[in-house]
Amino acid sequence: MLIIARLLPLDTLPPRWAGPDLLLAVLLLWTLRRPRLLPVWLVAGIVLLADFLFQRPPGLVAALTVFATEMLRRRHLRLRAGGFPTEWLAASLAVAGILAAAQAVMLIAVIPTPPAALVASQALATALAYPIVAFAARWLLGVARNPTDSRRRISA
Repeated sequence: MLIIARLLPLDTLPPRWAGPDLLLAVLLLWTLRRPRLLPVWLVAGIVLLADFLFQRPPGLVAALTVFATEMLRRRHLRLRAGGFPTEWLAASLAVAGILAAAQAVMLIAVIPTPPAALVASQALATALAYPIVAFAARWLLGVARNPTDSRRRISA
């Protein structure tokens, strides 16, 4: 649904600022909160499909997203212990790293790139949207920071 919503032609004018990449925010949230439920092949497949549909260089953002999610997956216990601000900071740094690295690779490969201000606004918007995505995931889907918060206890 997030990919289809982004493909809809809601505005035909060139953007002055970019909205958040909600797909990336959701992937990072699920990686940090439920790393076992989001295997690496699923992340790669979803973002590779998004690369094709959004006409980005095939595999570039997918590879960078897989790299970032695997780094967060290895650190998810420490990030969970640090509280929500630590999780938010880690996700924001991952978003900035993915978008900056993609921009740098495209510049080195002499591929036409979006303006740097547009990429920076997308990184900022995605980082600011992360708490909203986390709130929605917690209250609509029951994806809490602590896995025991969202499970029902079964008494024997």
